[in-house]
Amino acid sequence: MADTKKAAGAAKKLKSGVQKIRAGKKIRTSVKFHRPRTLKLERKPKYPRKSMPNKTSLDSFGVIKFPLTTESAMKKIEDNNTIVFVVDVRASKPKIKDAVRKMYDIQAAKVNTLIRPDGQKKAFVRLTQDYDALDVASKIGII
Repeated sequence: MADTKKAAGAAKKLKSGVQKIRAGKKIRTSVKFHRPRTLKLERKPKYPRKSMPNKTSLDSFGVIKFPLTTESAMKKIEDNNTIVFVVDVRASKPKIKDAVRKMYDIQAAKVNTLIRPDGQKKAFVRLTQDYDALDVASKIGII
């Protein structure tokens, strides 16, 4: 008799949705645990974590190292309207083009590059029709 009363009471509580919390323990209805969103304060460091800022990336003076004055480079100047430079390995073709424009006030039509066996990057800068490579080379001081 007592068991049936107990069962009836339990059934009644289940239907009403009242769940008793035992000694501060929450009854979980889901198997997933969702971490509560807590306060996130902004960082206020007492001192900078880096003693010096990062070194700036390549500028136009760091891109071009020097012009090549080999016999084959001279032939390119005369025949192909092209000046040959040794440039930084990290420099891209647009950066090389921009550096040539800034340093020597000349417009490059296109830039071809290759990595030499000694690890340096060589750039073949083809000039536009408006500029003569011989005049530019004499102005730079190659010839």
